[in-house]
Amino acid sequence: MRPRMPQINTDTATDHRIRWWILLLLFFAMEINILDRQVLSLVAPVLRDEFHLSNTDYGRILFCFLLGMTLGQIPVGMMMDRLGPRAGFCVIFVGWSLANFLHGFAATVIQFALLRFVLGLNECGAYSGGVKVIGQWFRPAERAFAGGLFNSGSVIGAVVAPPLIVYLTTTYGWRAAFIVPSVIGLLWLIPWLQLYWEPWRHPRLGRAAAPPEVSLAAMSAENPPAPSGPQPSIFLLLTLAPVWGVVLIRAFGGPVTHFYWYWLPEYLKRERGMTLEAIGMFAWMPFLSGGIGNIGGGWLSSHLIRRGWTVNRARKTVFIMGGCLCLLAVTIPFAPSAGAAIAIICLASLGINAMAANLMGLIADLFPQQILARISGMTGVGDGIVSMLMMLLAGMVIDRFSYTPVFIAVGLLPVLSLTALMVLVGTIRAIPLQEIMQRRKTK
Repeated sequence: MRPRMPQINTDTATDHRIRWWILLLLFFAMEINILDRQVLSLVAPVLRDEFHLSNTDYGRILFCFLLGMTLGQIPVGMMMDRLGPRAGFCVIFVGWSLANFLHGFAATVIQFALLRFVLGLNECGAYSGGVKVIGQWFRPAERAFAGGLFNSGSVIGAVVAPPLIVYLTTTYGWRAAFIVPSVIGLLWLIPWLQLYWEPWRHPRLGRAAAPPEVSLAAMSAENPPAPSGPQPSIFLLLTLAPVWGVVLIRAFGGPVTHFYWYWLPEYLKRERGMTLEAIGMFAWMPFLSGGIGNIGGGWLSSHLIRRGWTVNRARKTVFIMGGCLCLLAVTIPFAPSAGAAIAIICLASLGINAMAANLMGLIADLFPQQILARISGMTGVGDGIVSMLMMLLAGMVIDRFSYTPVFIAVGLLPVLSLTALMVLVGTIRAIPLQEIMQRRKTK
C-alpha cells in the first residue's frame, strides 16, 4: 500500500481559477487608477473657466500630483511589502478614492494641489502592488502574459475616461465627474477582500503551511529562490553607465506620456476649438493608439529575436522606429485641422509606448533578477523628477508663448532617450551580479 503524500496542491483547477480571477481584479484596479487620474485633465477646460486658472496654475497642480507619485514610490512599496497586497491595496484604494472624491469640493489652486499630492501618493502603489501579486501567484512562464494583461487595464482606463467623464460633466456637472469614479473605486474593495489572500493563506486552497516569504512561484521548481549574499548599494549601481542609461531613457520618455495624458484636452479646446462633447468623442484615440504601441512594440522585438536577431539589434530597431514616430510631434502645432493633429498625436503616442514596452524588456536584459526592482525604482524616480519639471514648465511656456515650443520639446525628448541608449547602454548584454560586486572591490 502506497504511503499518503502531503496535500500541498489539493485542487489545481481551483488554484488556476483563483489566480485568473485575481488578475482580472488587478486589471480593473489599473483601469480605475487611470480613470481617477484623468478626471482632472478632462474637466480642466471647465475648471479653468470657472476658477480663472492660468496654464501656470494648472501646471502647478500637475506638479503636485507627480511630486506625490515620486515621493510615495519607496515608502508605499515598503508598506505593500510589510502589510501584504490584501491590506496594502485597501490602504491605497481608500486613500486615492477619498482624495479624488474631495476634488469635487475644492475651489482653489492650493486645495486642488494638496488633493492632487495625496492622490499621487496613493496611486503610485497600484503598479508595485500588482507586480508583487503576479510574483506571488504566477509562475515564471506565465508572468509576462499576466503582467501584460494587468498593465493593459491602464490603456482601457485611458480609453474609457474621455467619454465617461465628459458625459458626467455635461449631464451632472464637473463635481460628479470626481465623485462617481471615487465610489466605483471603493466598490472594487468588496470582491478584492472576498477573493484575495496570499497563496499560502488562501482559505480555498488546501496548502500545507508555508513560510510567508515563500510565494507560490517560489515553491515551484521552475523558480528557485535567489541566492542570498551581499547586494549592491544604490551608490554602487550609480557608478554603472548602463544604469544611468536606463534611468535617462525613462526620464526623457516618461514626461512625453504625462504631457499627452494631462494636456491633450486643454490643447484640443484652447488651440483647436473643440467642444467638451467633441473631446469626449475623440480624445480617447491617442490612448488606444498608445496601447497598440505598448503591445505591438513588445511583440515586434520578441518576434525579431525569435527570427534570429540579436537582442541588441531587435531592441534598438524598435527604439529607433518609436523615436522616429515621436519626432512627428514637432509638426502638431502646424497641422491644418484638429483631426490631423489628433492623427499625428496617435502616431507619436504609438511610438513612445513602443519605446516604453521595450524599456521594460531592456532592464531585464541588462541586470540580474536580484536588483531588478531597485533599478526599476531608480528609473521611476528619474521619470518623476523630469515629469514634474515638464508639467511646471509647460504651463509657464504656454502662458508666455504658445504650445509650439512644448510640442517641439515633446518631439525631441525621445531623441535624448535614444542617445542614452546608444551612448550609455551601448551593446545590450547581461551584466552578472558578480561583475557589479567586483566593481565595488576595485573602488
